[in-house]
Amino acid sequence: MTLVLENIVKSFPGVRALNNASLSLNAGEIHALMGENGAGKSTLIKVITGVHTADEGTITLDGRALSLTSPQDAIALGIAVVHQERNLIPHFSIAENILLERLPTKNGFVDFARANQQAKLLLAKVGLDLDPAMSVSRLSVAQMQMVEIAKALNRESKVLLLDEPTASLTDGESETLFRLVRQLRDNGTAILFVSHKLEEVLALCDRITVLRDGQTALAGAPIAQMSRSALIEAMIGRAETPALRRKGVADTGTPRLQAKSLATSFGHENINFSLHRGEILGLYGLVGAGRTELARALLGLGRIRSGELLIDGEAKQARSVKDAIKRLRLGYVSEDRKHEGVILSQSISRNISSTVWDRLANGLGLLRKASEDAIAIPLAEKLAVRTPSVSQLVGNLSGGNQQKVSFAKWLAADVDILIIDEPTVGVDVKAKAYIHEIINGLADDGMSILLISSDMPEMIAIADRLLVMHDFAIQGEIANDRNYDSMSRRIMSAIHTTPIA
Repeated sequence: MTLVLENIVKSFPGVRALNNASLSLNAGEIHALMGENGAGKSTLIKVITGVHTADEGTITLDGRALSLTSPQDAIALGIAVVHQERNLIPHFSIAENILLERLPTKNGFVDFARANQQAKLLLAKVGLDLDPAMSVSRLSVAQMQMVEIAKALNRESKVLLLDEPTASLTDGESETLFRLVRQLRDNGTAILFVSHKLEEVLALCDRITVLRDGQTALAGAPIAQMSRSALIEAMIGRAETPALRRKGVADTGTPRLQAKSLATSFGHENINFSLHRGEILGLYGLVGAGRTELARALLGLGRIRSGELLIDGEAKQARSVKDAIKRLRLGYVSEDRKHEGVILSQSISRNISSTVWDRLANGLGLLRKASEDAIAIPLAEKLAVRTPSVSQLVGNLSGGNQQKVSFAKWLAADVDILIIDEPTVGVDVKAKAYIHEIINGLADDGMSILLISSDMPEMIAIADRLLVMHDFAIQGEIANDRNYDSMSRRIMSAIHTTPIA
């Protein structure tokens, strides 16, 4: 089985997303698809799955020309996709989601006993021991991702497209996924693996295609012949430049943000830390360690049951997100940028100005576009948001540019403290380096940053100090010596020690 796309062209208003892009995918291989955000990867996947129809070019399956006009066309041909943004129905059970198109029936009604039995077998294949009758809304992000893959397995697909499948997975969960993907390859499935993680692509995949500006920059090269530096050069068109070091030094006076023996409604106990002006304080831990929940408690999205939260030495507590912004001057770049970080259906201008709407509104509470643009244009330029205009809908931007918009709105709010949660999940190597520069620049300008990340190299590259969290407790504090080998050993050692008092 061979799926071939040749000279695919796809344009949208104001942008040509694909410009003579080509790809050849064979049975029994794991084929990586890489490129910068905005290079055309997602558009190519949507063409393969019938979400978009190509303006030009051909698609053939085993030499037979295809006309894909809907996702149902692709499913009928044995093409399945697992998107980075999950497509599960939250209030349906796990079994109902997995077997949605093939639910077993008995006497005209759904046979839930048999459905749960079938789903249990599929869950076991992806390493999940869960009750199939459980509502999907109760699952973690990582568990939802694995349920998506189980759903694709149920279709017995000949072609499986995995779009950033490990973005929300722990190392252990990723290894479970890789074992499954290799097994599917060995059984003859053609797998297209989209990822920004160079190391996992080099370790897992057989061949690689790279898109740059909608064109094929590297076509089906054997992974065994590729190096990390060669891949980066193919993606960005030049050699990788090393990350810039911080210019400033954190203030050592009164902490700008300090937690004293905090206990939260999420389950944290005895949380102690301090964050100074101009400092990047890393909060490291694996998925489920309680880092995001701690951030939400600081923002007023959870209750602080006991202990003290000090802002510039004064005891304060956010009553709401609005109160955190206005009174505590505390902002939050969410890990879930598509649902919490930006408003996809609104313009760049409206998103960036969203934190200062009350300041921009006239006496009748109305917003003028000119006022929003006056705030948005210089910030979009400062953060190098790639767009023809700030009137562009954020939903039309690449992931990296959406993240820049999420940063920009907090620059507009002029906060003193910024919590940044998983800033580079799902962004390419070039955008990742630029986001690191943005974070360093904000700290150099005096902003205090609490950086949450499960990307250890990222944390070691830019944090001044690290707090290690596990099971909703702080396990230890580590000064960053920038030596990856020694830091990684110390971090993993801290995760498995007794929490600090």
